[in-house]
Amino acid sequence: MQLEHVFKALADHHRRHILDTLAQTDGQTLTQLCDQVPELSRFGVMKHLGVLEQAGLISTRKVGRQKQHHLNAAALAGVDRWLQRYRQLWEQRLDRLEDYLRTLDTAEGADE
Repeated sequence: MQLEHVFKALADHHRRHILDTLAQTDGQTLTQLCDQVPELSRFGVMKHLGVLEQAGLISTRKVGRQKQHHLNAAALAGVDRWLQRYRQLWEQRLDRLEDYLRTLDTAEGADE
C-alpha cells in the first residue's frame, strides 16, 4: 500500500471520524456508519468508505445481506514509521530547548 493513499484518506475529517467510529465499534454496516455522519448522504459515506478501503485502512466482509466494515490499523504502521524520524528530530530539539531554558533559569537564580 502506498503511503500517499493513506495520507489522502486521512486528510479528510469525515474519513478520520469514520475511522474513529470503527475503532470504537468495529464491524459496522453502511447504515450504522451513515448514522454517525448525518451531515453526509449515504452516497457520500460510500465514497469515503471507498477511499478508506483503497488506502487499506478498512476492509469489508459480507455477512448475509449486510456488508460489515472493519478497521485495518496495520495500515497505519507505515505512517508511524514515516513519522518516527520526525518525532525523534522534534524530541531532540525539545530536549535542547529544555536544557537551554534550565541554563537561563540557573543564570537568573545566580544573579539574585
